[in-house]
Amino acid sequence: MAESPNTDFVMHGARDAMAAGLVHIEEQVKSIEQAVVENPGLAFDFSRTLIETACKTILRERSVAYEESDDLPTLFRTATRTLPFLPVTASSETEARKSLGKTLSALHTAVQGISELRNKCGFASHGSGVARPTMEGIQALLAAQAADTIVGFLYRVHRQDRSLSLTPEEFFNQNSTFNESLDKNLGLFKIFESEFRPSEILFKLEPQTYRICLAEFEGDGGSEATTSDDAEVQP
Repeated sequence: MAESPNTDFVMHGARDAMAAGLVHIEEQVKSIEQAVVENPGLAFDFSRTLIETACKTILRERSVAYEESDDLPTLFRTATRTLPFLPVTASSETEARKSLGKTLSALHTAVQGISELRNKCGFASHGSGVARPTMEGIQALLAAQAADTIVGFLYRVHRQDRSLSLTPEEFFNQNSTFNESLDKNLGLFKIFESEFRPSEILFKLEPQTYRICLAEFEGDGGSEATTSDDAEVQP
């Protein structure tokens, strides 16, 4: 007889995200809590969908473009590259960034695993010509708890970012001293007859690295801005 998890399973992280504004995930959360006990195969499908919904919401609220065809690992990677995981006071700490990078890499692996479990064992995934492995409640609980942790963590970081109330353009423009210093230090990039500001390129292509360099600049009292190879946090 298949072992069943606790029938009182509750998603605390996801429900915290709901209370903070991610209200449209309520039905997904309820479905996961029920599926863990009654239909473990569906828990993998719902867990994947929940993380996808959270990532898309975060990217939309932060005005970060994504493709509707992006798979879950791609959406998660885009979201984590956009969020400021380190507090400003620690953004210049190289070892902290490296350790955080390892942690985010582990979360990305968890997301990848949930996606693969959904594809191979999910109840509502694409049809297959062969029988699918049957997962029990305890495996469904693992996927549900992982999704709960990921969604709760991502949305908390998203909401706690103090620059969230600003549009990307407003946030960039309010740091004109840093932008000018970076542009002066690196010089304008020229492609044929067009010139591009390094600060704008960095801000648009590597927003997390931009924030780290900004924190280092402010921590040095507004001295000349530079970039470094280890300034980037990669999941």
